[in-house]
This record gives sequence, structure tokens and C-alpha cells, in this order.
Amino acid sequence: MTVCLTGLGVYAPDRVVTGADVAAESGVPEDVLTEKMGVREKRVCPPDDDHATDMCVEAARDALADADVDPGDLDLVLYHGSEYKDYVVWSAAANVADRVGAENAFATESYTLCAGAPIALRQVRAQIQTGDVDAALLVAASREEDLVDYGDADASFMFNFGSGASAFVLERDAGDRTRAVVHESAAVTDGSFSEDVVMPAGGSKNPPNEQTVRDGLHTLTVTSVDMKERMGEVSGPNFLSVADDALERSGFARDDLDFAAITHMKRSFHEWLTGELGLGEDGHYYLDEYGHVQSVDQALALREALEAGDVTDGDVVLFLAAGTGYTWSATALEWRA
Repeated sequence: MTVCLTGLGVYAPDRVVTGADVAAESGVPEDVLTEKMGVREKRVCPPDDDHATDMCVEAARDALADADVDPGDLDLVLYHGSEYKDYVVWSAAANVADRVGAENAFATESYTLCAGAPIALRQVRAQIQTGDVDAALLVAASREEDLVDYGDADASFMFNFGSGASAFVLERDAGDRTRAVVHESAAVTDGSFSEDVVMPAGGSKNPPNEQTVRDGLHTLTVTSVDMKERMGEVSGPNFLSVADDALERSGFARDDLDFAAITHMKRSFHEWLTGELGLGEDGHYYLDEYGHVQSVDQALALREALEAGDVTDGDVVLFLAAGTGYTWSATALEWRA
């Protein structure tokens, strides 16, 4: 049995915020934002439009058209995007399924934050292999830029947050409609980072009220003063570990890797990581015109690579991601023209 990626869709809002704009609001020098942090520009949503499900629906329609799949033939709609969505305690997956016409699919959600794309592919691939699902739509969206306080210096590594959505169609044995064969995955979690990045109010520990709003506790912040140092010790090795494991389980090695779609990160770390993986200039795409769009990053990088002709028939592609929690994940694919 072959698990095939048959459709790809992405969506980005029209509104552009530049590194200069973020510099003016945050006080961080523009050259630091653009060169070090990789925020040349990013897309953001207007307050009253482009909610998570709106963006997912746009990306989903493109992916379904790309796959030439009728939404009525879907067995599953999986949302693996941000928990910050249209409403709290609410199924974005069910809403998207209804709006795209997937009346025969069940809808569910999976959260691994920014590490979500490789793990969502891993989960649905397993469901297809067991025979539980024949055709699935995977959607993700993020507008966590809304949760960033540019006056909070402790949260500066989140100043790259942008908005957008992605969609994949996965099917069993799709024949000549196959765009990529989905291979094996790997993931690792270090839970010691689980409370280092939080929104202090809004959950059961500190429910929202007038005082929490007045105190500005509804934005993301870093609660640990030594997170950067602790992360620096483990992030590189964990990225390489999941990359190598996913490739090896798929029958590949670093020398076989042609393109890696990687979570947006500071430029120097991106360059170090792609160097360690042995990737040339056309073997990766740096998302400095999108920023970091949670689990949408991999689809954005892949779409840019396809449009540039940097991913072609037979190429080995690696989705490589990391998200607060902290989880590192990877899934290998083999491209088909």
C-alpha cells in the first residue's frame, strides 16, 4: 500500500507587515529583525476577517482542486493548526468539513503546536495504512500574531509570528494523481519546556476576568529566564535526531535529501541546520517573507520550492518542525511529478 499526498493548498492574508513596522512598534532595531530574526515581512489578518476556519477553507479548496477530489469522497477532515481559533472549546475541523462539503467525513483535531505538520501526516498515514481512512483532508491555520505583545522584550523570539493556512489531501494508492509518497516519521518531546511559553490568563488556572484583561495577561510570554540557554543545548541535536530517524526509517540518508521544509527560525540557526543536513542553496526556503506561521510553515516552504522548480520528480523532501512543549518532528516524502 502507498500513502499518497495528492493535493496541496496554501493561503496567506493580503495585509503585509514589514520588519520596519515591527521595529517601530517594538523598539528592536530593524536590521536585527530582518537579518538576525528573519522578519523581512510577514502576513497578518485584519481583526474582523480571515479567522482560522476562513483561511483553512480557502487552502482546502485549492488542495481539493489540486488533488481532483470531490469533498464528498473524504473520510476524514483533520485540523492540526493553532488552538487560537474562531472560538474556544470548539471544533474548527467540523466547521471546515461542513463549509467545504465533506458531508461523509468525520472531523477531528490534533495539536502539536508548531511541530504539527509532520505529526499530522504521520497520524493520517497510519490511519490510511490500517484501512480506517481512504481519503483525508488535513488543514491548519494560525493567526497567533494577535497574541504577541511587541512591548514584551521577553517574547521577542515570537515577533516573527505571521498568519496563514495550509491544506493537504492524503489518499491510498492514488496512481498517477500522486504528487508525493508519504514515508516514515520521527518525533521527540522534552516536557521540561512545557510551561516556558504560555498565555498567563484564559485557562482554568487563571480564568479570564476584568483584572486579567487590565493586567495584559492575554498575550504569549516567556516565563523562564533561562529558556534560551536550555533550548540552545538541545534544539540542534533534537532537530538532527528526528531528521535522521525519519530518513533512515524511510530508507534514506542525509545524502539522499534534496529539500527540507523547515519551521521558520532565526537565520543563523536555519543556516546551521541546513548546513548540517548537507543542503545546497536550492535545498531549502527561508520564510522571511511570511514569518513563522505555526504548523503552516512546511506547506509554505514547499509551495515556494515547487514554484521555483527546486523540488522535482524523485526528490526526497523532509518536513522538519519544532513547537513549544517542546516537540521536534520530521516526516519524509518522495516527490512525484
